[in-house]
Amino acid sequence: MSNMDRLERIVAALPDTKRVDIEAWDGEPTFRVNNKAFIFTDPEATGVCVKLPKEEAAAVIATDERAKPAGYGLGRHGWVDIRFGDDLDEQRWREITEWIRTSYTLVAPKRLARQVLAEESKTD
Repeated sequence: MSNMDRLERIVAALPDTKRVDIEAWDGEPTFRVNNKAFIFTDPEATGVCVKLPKEEAAAVIATDERAKPAGYGLGRHGWVDIRFGDDLDEQRWREITEWIRTSYTLVAPKRLARQVLAEESKTD
C-alpha cells in the first residue's frame, strides 16, 4: 500500500473530509474539512504538513529529526512539516494518524471536532 493510499484511508475515517489538489501548486494534494486544509502533502505523500497545538508542535520539532516548522509563516501558528522517511513502521503510522486527527480537530467545525474527540475517548 502506498503512502498516499494509507493517508487517504486515515482521512476517510474522519467526517466530511475531501481531497483537493491545488493546480497552482503543481497538483499538490490537500485534505480539507469545511473547505479548510488540515493536511498539506505531495503527490507521493513523502510527508505531511499538519496543524498542532503550539506546545505539541514545539515538542515534535524538538524530538523528531524529520520535523520542522512549516514555511510561509505557518510554523508560528503550530503548523509542522513532517517528512516520513523510508522506515515507516506501524508505530510511525500511529504517530502520523494521531497528528492528522489532531490537525483535523483544530481545523474542523466544533461539532465535527467533538465527534472525533468523543471517538478517541471511547478507545482510550
